[in-house]
Amino acid sequence: MVKQNSPQAWLLAARPKTLTAAATPVLVGCALAFHDNRFHWLPAFTCLLFALIAQIISNFANDYFDYKKGTDNEERLGPQRAVAEGWIAPKTMLYATLGLLAVDMVIGLSLLQYGGWKLIMVGALVALFAIAYSGGPYPLAYHGWGDVCVFIFFGIIPVGFTYYVQASQWTVPVTMSGIAVGLVIINILVANNYRDRFSDEKTHKKTTIILFGEKFGRYFYLFNGIIAVICCQYFLFEKTIWAGLLPLIYLLFHITTWRTMVTIGKGTQLVGILGQTARNVFIFGLLLSSGLLI
Repeated sequence: MVKQNSPQAWLLAARPKTLTAAATPVLVGCALAFHDNRFHWLPAFTCLLFALIAQIISNFANDYFDYKKGTDNEERLGPQRAVAEGWIAPKTMLYATLGLLAVDMVIGLSLLQYGGWKLIMVGALVALFAIAYSGGPYPLAYHGWGDVCVFIFFGIIPVGFTYYVQASQWTVPVTMSGIAVGLVIINILVANNYRDRFSDEKTHKKTTIILFGEKFGRYFYLFNGIIAVICCQYFLFEKTIWAGLLPLIYLLFHITTWRTMVTIGKGTQLVGILGQTARNVFIFGLLLSSGLLI
């Protein structure tokens, strides 16, 4: 049994399995910088810390706002949520979210010496996304914008600006890598939404799977991974051969997880797909990064 406000309660609320979505784009951005002889460990570490905390903020906010909206109810199939289970009081979760947001903004300000004042806009957008994703008058995740937001804020932006604060430039390989990483990370959200599609429909949470149907969700998951690997083939033209070839290995894990998800179809057994997808995201990041480093 999880005790109220215990370290275990906060650890579960942070959702460690999802932290690969924060670490992977930073890893790829650093590998790109190393490939171009622009790697600097201090801004790289700061980006990683900022990204991990931002992910936890998003998870805390999601925990709080989903509880307030009644989405986290007894019909939901996913892992237990801290506020809904009574492990953490709603106000405590809200204060923790806002407190971490303030800490993360201070960490982000330390990157200004590397990336300039334009990073203030980036930091403000990240903070806004962390809250607006599931909160506010127009929660993005409840109106079909979750996938787009994940693509931008877990793909393009973290890969691009992790590279930018080290290299002071933005290149085509950075953009292609950001697209590939974003597509792979979207599948963490798709796995969640596919599992919860019946309870989401009852609570009027309009994910893309609710808007376009179960079949769309199945093939959306599959093609995200395939297109991500196709994007990596750009590196063949850059003569960074291994960055194009190694991500092909990811498809073995991706397609296996997809087939398992489709075979299960519905029910509590789908809970494990999230963990497998998060693992696959990190595998993809390792393969692409290794290819850039070779």
